Amino acid sequence: MKTSLSIKKSKEVLEQMKVHYQDYLIENNGEYVFFSACKDGVIITGYDSKKENKKITFVGEGAIEEARLWANEEELILPKEKEMLQEKWLCLDSQIGSDEVGVGDFLLPMIVVAAYVNERDISLLEKIGVHDSKKLTDKKIMEIGPSLVERFKYSKLTLSNEKYNEMILKNENLNSLKAKMHNRVLKNLHNDYPEVVNIFVDEFVNEDKYYKYLNDENEEQVKGVTFRTKGETYYPCVALASIIARYAFLNEKKKLEDHYQMSFPFGASKAADTFAQEFIKKYGVNEFDKIAKKNFKNYKTSLKEELI
Repeated sequence: MKTSLSIKKSKEVLEQMKVHYQDYLIENNGEYVFFSACKDGVIITGYDSKKENKKITFVGEGAIEEARLWANEEELILPKEKEMLQEKWLCLDSQIGSDEVGVGDFLLPMIVVAAYVNERDISLLEKIGVHDSKKLTDKKIMEIGPSLVERFKYSKLTLSNEKYNEMILKNENLNSLKAKMHNRVLKNLHNDYPEVVNIFVDEFVNEDKYYKYLNDENEEQVKGVTFRTKGETYYPCVALASIIARYAFLNEKKKLEDHYQMSFPFGASKAADTFAQEFIKKYGVNEFDKIAKKNFKNYKTSLKEELI
């Protein structure tokens, strides 16, 4: 099946293309045709109209590959593909969004990540499977994680459970910690991309409470944020942040497991209680205090079991 797409470039680029394809030029007497060429079965036609940006079409089975020599990824999105993307995402413009992981994990750290996505990256993310980020297995995340952190700009904060406990003693709570971490990673990225106006957070509290938690006068607040629950299903930047956060989370888990030579469980279930008892017997309560969130009910349960 033949593929057909078009891009728009300056007159200078149009002239460069004619030189590039000079060995493949074919006759075309169509109106405004500046050049026409046939390379490897792909028909490339450049039009020199009165408009500032000139239209170039690529027709043939290798059209996308040939057009990639001259176009960015956004221009390579076919009309039908763009319609499909618009049905899935609420925003297709450049954007910054954040998400967190580890909030409900008794024995693992909390990580917040903000990710930047420009309009040219969205189709690429879609092909990777970012739209279904919550459905990706940990195995898949470990496979694609390295390329994502290399390819995309992001900001990450990791809060160890030892530091978490210190902050709780200073009258912070889970949501205040999350708000401060989200604001910090968003600010880090927005400093790099100040022109971005689309900023999204996977909502965990309403907007008023979120900003009330940002009570540090020395910490600049990122304004104009859109809050939405399940943000990863609506905004590609939040979906990307979700995957990078999980990837970092899994790496932190492995570090702990390598250090203590024990398999750390997720969550705060009975399995976490059983692990805690085994850990305390092996390393003691003082070491346990470094890896556990002490305001979880599991903590008291673990100490009670130790005293029995």
